[in-house]
Amino acid sequence: MTAAATLSTVSPASAAEPSCGRASWYALTSRTASGERMDPSKLTAAHPRLRFGTRVEVVNPRNGKSVVVRINDRGPFIKGRIIDVSKAAAGHLGMIKAGVAKVCYRVIS
Repeated sequence: MTAAATLSTVSPASAAEPSCGRASWYALTSRTASGERMDPSKLTAAHPRLRFGTRVEVVNPRNGKSVVVRINDRGPFIKGRIIDVSKAAAGHLGMIKAGVAKVCYRVIS
């Protein structure tokens, strides 16, 4: 696989299978990779390859809580993490205190 292939964005159709791993949350107010300002009160997330605007359902299997987020940033940049969610999304998932949690996500649109 070439470097260009690993950096390309993934269409929602090709990422329909659920994916599970570690997630963290962030609450910066800087510009996101999509160009919009990060708003910790919005239900958004960072993913390394999904297209901006993709809607993803994220589930915390430990407590059964879920939330739908919109991808608007790139990340996470810490090995072993699959998605970074906004503080608001982390609140819906019940993971603010822990900071990091195992989650599963699936593309919904």
